[in-house]
Amino acid sequence: MHGLTVRWSLADAPAGVEDELATYVADTSWERFSGKDGLRFKTWRMRPGEWFEGCYVFASDEARAEFQRAFAETAAESPGSQIIGSAPVLIEECTVVAVAEGGDGFLAAPRY
Repeated sequence: MHGLTVRWSLADAPAGVEDELATYVADTSWERFSGKDGLRFKTWRMRPGEWFEGCYVFASDEARAEFQRAFAETAAESPGSQIIGSAPVLIEECTVVAVAEGGDGFLAAPRY
């Protein structure tokens, strides 16, 4: 599958940025990506004080490439960059080898 990882460093981010990012995802970003054409799923991940990232899996290489191109053009001005205070340190395509759904089922939620 056609993956993309976008990662920001939180090393020099302001205090409280983790809560602000989680609120932004829950209130804005989750809805923006839910049902997005060409996107199979997106996962937001974070290690407090270290990094914040979006992991995307697209339905086709074309959908991934178009999103990556458009995002890269405005990455420094993106909402994540504005909240963190810096541009992403990584925008990298990748191959998702497999996805398994566990016995408790998949749960899509704006905040865990």
